[in-house]
Amino acid sequence: MVIVAGHLLVAPEDREAYLAGCVTVVEQARSAPGCLDFAICADLTDPARINIFERWETQDAVESFRGAGTGEEQNAAIRAAAVSEYEIAEVRALA
Repeated sequence: MVIVAGHLLVAPEDREAYLAGCVTVVEQARSAPGCLDFAICADLTDPARINIFERWETQDAVESFRGAGTGEEQNAAIRAAAVSEYEIAEVRALA
């Protein structure tokens, strides 16, 4: 399993528009082969922060979906990013 997690920072006044532009991406990801979960969400306490969480069956599934990544307009809005990819060997359900 692969997890992609982290956050982006955008200007607070641009966050809602950035997220609105991500709706199609989230819908496409969730229907992509190998996607187990995919979320791009506003942070509850930081008006500039957008949280990223993805869970995929395999690295190949991530790469097949990722393609070229974000578009030019989205890239221009990102002031900073801290997103990492994790390969998970074991999973324990908590609930």
